[in-house]
Amino acid sequence: MLSVVNADGTTETGSLIDDIVREGARRMLAVALEAEVNAYVAELADQRDEYGRRLVVRNGYHQARSVTTAAGTVEVKAPRVNDKRVDEATGERKRFSSAILPPWCRKSPKISEVLPLLYLHGLSSGDFVPALEQFLGSSAGLSPATVTRLTVQWQADHRAFSERDLSATDYVYVWADGIHLRIRLEEAKAAVLVVMGVRADGTKELIAMADGYRESSESWAGLLRDCQRRGMRAPVLAVGDGALGFWKALNEVFPETRHQRCWVHKTANCLDSLPKSAQPAAKKAIQAIYNAEDREHAAAAVKAFARQYGAKFPKSVKKITDDEAELLAFYDFPAEHWIHLRTTNPIESTFATVRLRTKVTKGAGSRAAALAMVFKLVESAQNRWRAVNAPHLVALVRAGARFERGHLIERPEILAA
Repeated sequence: MLSVVNADGTTETGSLIDDIVREGARRMLAVALEAEVNAYVAELADQRDEYGRRLVVRNGYHQARSVTTAAGTVEVKAPRVNDKRVDEATGERKRFSSAILPPWCRKSPKISEVLPLLYLHGLSSGDFVPALEQFLGSSAGLSPATVTRLTVQWQADHRAFSERDLSATDYVYVWADGIHLRIRLEEAKAAVLVVMGVRADGTKELIAMADGYRESSESWAGLLRDCQRRGMRAPVLAVGDGALGFWKALNEVFPETRHQRCWVHKTANCLDSLPKSAQPAAKKAIQAIYNAEDREHAAAAVKAFARQYGAKFPKSVKKITDDEAELLAFYDFPAEHWIHLRTTNPIESTFATVRLRTKVTKGAGSRAAALAMVFKLVESAQNRWRAVNAPHLVALVRAGARFERGHLIERPEILAA
């Protein structure tokens, strides 16, 4: 690669270091594609026709195309394969498709992730080219028409997600929360209603996401009924904050599901009822409740909190004592799961990133487009969610296994065996 370097260290396409990085990325991608094709051809070398000639051979290169990556835009000539094998089921010729660079690919997944992020942040479709052209080394795939087509596709993806069948997946635990992002939504007091769940294998998954007004019971009931209509079973335990709308809707749609109130929200509500001077000590007393070694010690910590603050701050104490059963419900489940079940942090931590990258806008943005943007960001974040601790115990919870002090209690027939 030869480049003309100006006195200030720049080149025709940017800076010398960027040119070197892009050229290195291009060469590495070319080597990876060659290795992928060579492995494919070598694996099928024994496939021959009646004349002994190979059915799968190399066949030159495809036409060069530009691919936008995190290292910039690089030009790639993908190797081509001539596969003469015929699929017996369909009668059509088999085709080689690269897992590294599919035929339709013009952007890396990371670039596709950053587009909805920037759009959510308020960057208009017309600003993508001036904002990213110098950084990526090309404006390919960043035109307003391209971004518009992407937003249409994201809306279609969100619709398909919202209509998918849920009967094949069993969600044992769920978290529910209303997230107020105030971006491109039609109602100033609209919230994004989010339901996440833990499958029987212990992995987490986004179940449903829709907009609702003030987290009302009607909005939550509509979302939960839709999940039920699509085949969702009643979860064993639901975790949420103190919003009465969700709990009323849950009792209506899934009355057998147990309730667990979020300790983060409850702690904040209690501390708001106390003077600032009393808040540090009160916070430690509250933490002693949900960090207790078992339900009995937690109940004792609740009584200690009531004795210490009941006379001066009865409103704050009442917030805990009135909801004690629902605040301590997580103690009836495996100890390994307690850290996951006592708060709605799985939702909050995911949307913290979204919230930090959004700003208030009063534009006439489409409601469907706004939800699609949030959905795509959460969808990309979902790939990084880790399973709950001791995932093998989730299936036992669904089966009705009993846990005391966080430990599994074997059934009498199992002990006898």
